Amino acid sequence: MVSRMFRIETGVDKERLGLLRSRLSASNTAASPELRALRGTVDDQEVPLALWALDGAGGLAAGLAAHTWAHWLHVNHLWVDGRHRGAGLGSRLLAEAERMAREERGCLNSRVETWDFQAPGFYRGQGYELVCVIPDYPEGVKEFTLTKRLT
Repeated sequence: MVSRMFRIETGVDKERLGLLRSRLSASNTAASPELRALRGTVDDQEVPLALWALDGAGGLAAGLAAHTWAHWLHVNHLWVDGRHRGAGLGSRLLAEAERMAREERGCLNSRVETWDFQAPGFYRGQGYELVCVIPDYPEGVKEFTLTKRLT
């Protein structure tokens, strides 16, 4: 007979977090034939990708930080200094990241999350399609998830 008495604890515990991640990964892998096929392959590794635009003095004018995983490019951060907005730096960085992901890493798709006050219109203009809106994340702000087919 299994005991139904459980103790709930709080607090960050690195060992338990590692155990939680590994057990969740094992459960997900067991439940999904697609994840099972992916596990242990080169495509199962998150590989960082970063691009930088420097001004004439060598200062950071714009940057893009992303990673690739499972034939997807995931754009984590794209920023252009206010003094350089409108010069096409964001478009150039994004296009180069997509090219690298497609040609060098075999990515088929790209995804990005952005807030309503940031750049959903910019990404739509780059061919991204809206797939999800989360209202009040955080309160009063909408988060958008957009994707793009790279092939």
